[in-house]
Amino acid sequence: MRILFKHLDVPDIDNIDVYLREGGYKGLEKALKEMTPDQVTEAVAKSGLRGRGGAGFPTGRKWAFIPKAPGPKYLCCNADESEPGTFKDRELILRNPHQLIEGMAICCYAIGASRAFIYIRGEFVEPARKLDRALGEAYDRGFIGARVLGSDFSVDMTIYRGAGAYICGEESGLLNSLEGQRGEPRVRPPFPAIKGLYASPTVVNNVETLANVPHIIINGPEWFASIGTPKSTGTKIFCVSGHVNRPGNYELPMGIPARELIFDHAGGIPGGKRLKAWIPGGSSVPMLSAEHLDVGLDFESLTSVGSMLGSAGLMVMNEDTCIVRATLNLARFYAHESCGKCTPCREGTAWLRDMIGTIEHGAGRMDFIDKLVDVADNIDGRTLCALGDAAAQPVLSSIKLFRDEYETHIRGGRCPFDGNGGFALRRNA
Repeated sequence: MRILFKHLDVPDIDNIDVYLREGGYKGLEKALKEMTPDQVTEAVAKSGLRGRGGAGFPTGRKWAFIPKAPGPKYLCCNADESEPGTFKDRELILRNPHQLIEGMAICCYAIGASRAFIYIRGEFVEPARKLDRALGEAYDRGFIGARVLGSDFSVDMTIYRGAGAYICGEESGLLNSLEGQRGEPRVRPPFPAIKGLYASPTVVNNVETLANVPHIIINGPEWFASIGTPKSTGTKIFCVSGHVNRPGNYELPMGIPARELIFDHAGGIPGGKRLKAWIPGGSSVPMLSAEHLDVGLDFESLTSVGSMLGSAGLMVMNEDTCIVRATLNLARFYAHESCGKCTPCREGTAWLRDMIGTIEHGAGRMDFIDKLVDVADNIDGRTLCALGDAAAQPVLSSIKLFRDEYETHIRGGRCPFDGNGGFALRRNA
């Protein structure tokens, strides 16, 4: 079942002539000529499409929050994709940029926005070039700009390149960055739908979310809702990395079992080794163990086992992986990327990094384990954005599932793993 990757293997699909030949911009044409803005929003709501960036909020409901009153309204496409283990949006932009542009144009028509921004990660040099060229083609053909397809609807789109800050993937940090301010989260409420970019009503949607919209308009909301599970509809692009034979992006129906994705589609674990742990939704969600392989990859099923779908970046770890070392890598990342605005995150992420590093290097004490839990608990849910929660989850879940590994490190005064899984370090290393 391919929706977003349907034309992935079509040569030159990033060229507007090829995209048009394959049915491109038919969704926009249908929306403008056959549907009112409210009908477009209703169709997206009926489809059950939920945000693909991590939070999973119903897309149609988010659009419906935008006030109907006159005044400027904005769409911001979140193409920052800074979540470790996630690399789907980059491929969508690089391979088929017009699909995203069409989805954005339809969204702007639905919410009454005449201006849209694509906030793209600064490291995405080639995807940004592809988008820039595609926007030029779309302007030349009248799919964006003034009086789109001869209608009364006009929209302009601008690419804005970020500077590599993880916090700018959070929607309010993104809005601050777009305005030229420091990339930090905002206090909410008010939410972006009421007071977003330039203090005006704003929708912030992920690349994958918006790319689904043309297909929903063309094929109908019932078609999209028939795929996946009743509450997690459609397909999802799963980014599989780590210890698998075939890492990559896989578009599959929501609810597919993790075992099928890892062992059938991604080819299983190299060398016939056993699976030890896996993270289902990018580094910011709780890790799971081999006992959870039969869980469905959808919002509800993963929540029921104590994790989240997130951005669907699956990171697979084999039996030789040092969980303490893996958790330390994540703790280092979040300590580095904390913007410093919230005290629990600013101070706590550094404490987590330092304590786990001490354990990994063989100088930890047994009471460190409970201290890690205490610090993580005091970060979780106590910050303006989800970065604090993201930093806490790998620590809490790794201790819950693999506490024995922390204890082994401490008792032995060294990391018991070597090779790809970790480093055998002496107490004084």
